[in-house]
Amino acid sequence: MIVGAGIIGLATAWELAAAGACVTVIDRGGEPGRESSWAGGGILCALLPWDYPQAVTALVDFSTALYPAWMSELHALSAIQTEYRQTGVLVLPPFDERSARTWISEHHASASIISASDAGEALYGAERALWIRDAAQVRNPRLIKALVEALARRGVEIASGTEVRDFEVSGDVLTRVTTEHTHWAPGNVIVAAGAWSARLLRHVGPALDVFPVRGQMLLYKTAPGTLETILLQNNRYVIPRSDGHILVGSTREQVGFDSRTTQTGRRELETAAAELFPPLADLSPIAHWAGLRPGSPDNIPTVARHPQLRNLYVNAGHYRYGLTMAPGCARLLANLLLGRDQPIDVSLYDWPAENHPR
Repeated sequence: MIVGAGIIGLATAWELAAAGACVTVIDRGGEPGRESSWAGGGILCALLPWDYPQAVTALVDFSTALYPAWMSELHALSAIQTEYRQTGVLVLPPFDERSARTWISEHHASASIISASDAGEALYGAERALWIRDAAQVRNPRLIKALVEALARRGVEIASGTEVRDFEVSGDVLTRVTTEHTHWAPGNVIVAAGAWSARLLRHVGPALDVFPVRGQMLLYKTAPGTLETILLQNNRYVIPRSDGHILVGSTREQVGFDSRTTQTGRRELETAAAELFPPLADLSPIAHWAGLRPGSPDNIPTVARHPQLRNLYVNAGHYRYGLTMAPGCARLLANLLLGRDQPIDVSLYDWPAENHPR
């Protein structure tokens, strides 16, 4: 059983079903993926990767390498186009050029520092920029739809509108999951409930350090081809879709489980949109929404078995990179549960010990 039908829970279900496991996914919402997974931008790389610890960059590198084959498999089974494509990310100053060059050298990254003269055109008013040419994006609502359809074809049941109320434990085993309508006697349980994961597990310690962080987004409509690449500056980004829609994000607000939009957030993003991509200054957003990211210290998720309960696992705390890390974390979790070898050091994502945060 997987608790949570966001991108992490659905990707984990996909990985386990591919290995022949019988999987049921339960979710409190009325529709899979309608929280952070739907609300995000779908950028598939770490933004300013040199700012993150090795635990994050290793997982991002591993996961993004899985994406092309994963998208092909999903399309073959669901016939839904996820709009996975490499549009690159253009990072505009200010950024630490020395750190950027070190990262490029150490990671053999397909990236370079370019100047306006090299590019043959002005870099949106900047003289120099960092061009991460192989960075990709995916249209996250379509990815969720493709996963739901593909999982149905693989016999995975998704029980929406099913909120977990309690976990019952006997010895070192989680024996029963109680929902508002029924009881489940699961084999293995994987909690992948995003920002709600720590709340669900609060009586089954040690505690997880996963917390909600609100992110607000704006959507604009332009002609297709108006913008071809993702722009990033000062933690704000502009993401072009193939049909001319352009997303602008995102705020980072620790306001608890409050997913309402605000006029302050809208003004901040409208200002960022006009500065990053001036043609948006003359347009009004056609949509404004917010989602709750599953925040975690240093953006390091927990992908681990419970330290005392042998049939309870967690895959949560991906913060800004749930979509980016989804196939990689699903593979790591499935390997843990099935006893398979791991491709990277999974101890980096262990369940934090009580009073000893990672």
